[in-house]
Amino acid sequence: MTHRFLSHASLTALVAELVAAKTRVIAPVRAQDDPEQVDYRPIQKLEDVALGVRLTRGSLKEFFLPPTEVLLYYKQTKEGVDIREVPTEAPPQVILGSTPCDAAALEVVDKVMGWDYRDELWFGRRAASTIVSLLCTAMDSTCFCTATGLSPDSFRGSDALLVPVEDGYLAHVITPKGEALLQKYAEADECMKASAEVAQGEARQKVEKNLAAIPPEFSAWLAANFDNPIWKTIALRCHGCGACAGVCPTCHCFDIVDEHDTADEGVRRRNWDSCQTSKFTLHASGHNPRQSQSERFRQRIQHKFSIYPSRFAEILCTGCGRCTRACPGGMDLPKLLDELMTLAKSEATGSEPKGSSL
Repeated sequence: MTHRFLSHASLTALVAELVAAKTRVIAPVRAQDDPEQVDYRPIQKLEDVALGVRLTRGSLKEFFLPPTEVLLYYKQTKEGVDIREVPTEAPPQVILGSTPCDAAALEVVDKVMGWDYRDELWFGRRAASTIVSLLCTAMDSTCFCTATGLSPDSFRGSDALLVPVEDGYLAHVITPKGEALLQKYAEADECMKASAEVAQGEARQKVEKNLAAIPPEFSAWLAANFDNPIWKTIALRCHGCGACAGVCPTCHCFDIVDEHDTADEGVRRRNWDSCQTSKFTLHASGHNPRQSQSERFRQRIQHKFSIYPSRFAEILCTGCGRCTRACPGGMDLPKLLDELMTLAKSEATGSEPKGSSL
């Protein structure tokens, strides 16, 4: 890894060059429906970007796993069915100013996308993307990235990480992709490293107080407490709306349907889905193995913090806090995890949990 200084003027020139070359540049921008909010959107110039203003409402997921996309086209003929697959190679894109938790989430989801079947559309977009993340200083009380093994300055999933310093950014260049993107505009410089390290340390201290690190044994405790009646109490406020899955950077469940355009032809389409909705596990027979909302909410927690870790040695969560911010029922995931971990610890030590609302 190398360190380079990137001035504001150089970053402006870099974005201009990328846009002129027809490379899609995605960055945080003020939301059109609410200027107080920020979304990831394609930009035309650096002046459009809202770097480090606040956390985006949605994650980067939609640029790698779109909410809806065509997988193939089909046409029925007398001889059979003609199938035309969609291209799996994607045009180049640069992600500028993502939060480290969003960059890391892509690498986490890589595990399942390349597991028993390689999702070529996902990996085609991954290969075509260069991700330049930004030191996160806009975290709030719902953030808990350090509890999941990450940090506001995590390098994971990023090709380069920018840290604001005087007159620009110190760029931690992590991968060959990052080097290729920044080498023309960023100058080799170690002088700003000390001030950058101070900013990185302050950011870590700010978020560490929100939630203690999730211990490895928590996964086993969740698995052993699958039928614990506590889940009925926990899920009382869950509406089953799926808002949490929509904004989550690591939720990846989808449904596949065939849609007829005419009597003889149509498309096979993939759409986002959520284990929090009642129809997610509904069988054609009418049977639903998860009939209650408590069972569905339990599945969300178990999948993220027990099932996925047991299969991939990876927590399916980066602590971005979006599910808490988006939840209309006020489900506070950091608080919930804290109380569950406290309960698990009390059972292990034989003591009574103090101050629990579960």
